[in-house]
Amino acid sequence: MSTPQLSRVRVTRIAEEAVERARLRVVPRTRVRAPKVPFVMLVSAILLAGVVGLLLFNTTMQQNSFAAADLQTHADELRSEQQALQAEIDGLNEPHHVAEEATRLGMLMPVCPRFLYTATNKVTQACDEPATKLPIDAPAQARPESLIPERTVVKVKPKQTTKQADTPKAGATETTRVGSHGVSSTN
Repeated sequence: MSTPQLSRVRVTRIAEEAVERARLRVVPRTRVRAPKVPFVMLVSAILLAGVVGLLLFNTTMQQNSFAAADLQTHADELRSEQQALQAEIDGLNEPHHVAEEATRLGMLMPVCPRFLYTATNKVTQACDEPATKLPIDAPAQARPESLIPERTVVKVKPKQTTKQADTPKAGATETTRVGSHGVSSTN
């Protein structure tokens, strides 16, 4: 049994509660703060990782620099050795050295060389002379007159000896010279 009045009371009461709930009121603001410790830890970790990475990079660069310097030194040594070996090869390939080695091995210079003419396909006649050893060393070149110094002769008169010159003075010392023929003289 529900009476209309009771149902009205019920509806009004529900409506009043709804109005009460819907009414605006000032609520104190609550601050939501993020915790500082995780943020500080994150920044510190990033900073520490950057410093460690920079140190590792710097160390690696220094090691590479030392390795490059060692390789450059080794390359310079090898270049120097190559130049020394090339100079030795050049010395061994000189005609004078080749001629000396040929002579040491018993080879002789031909007295009468023969030539092949390709146009006619003919070879020159052989010499009638027997093969003799030719001198390998070239004759010494004469020095030009402009480089030969003039000879100058200087005549020196011998010192006249007196009695005072024969006796040494106080504080003077005697010197002995040996000439080119082993004769000694006293001054």
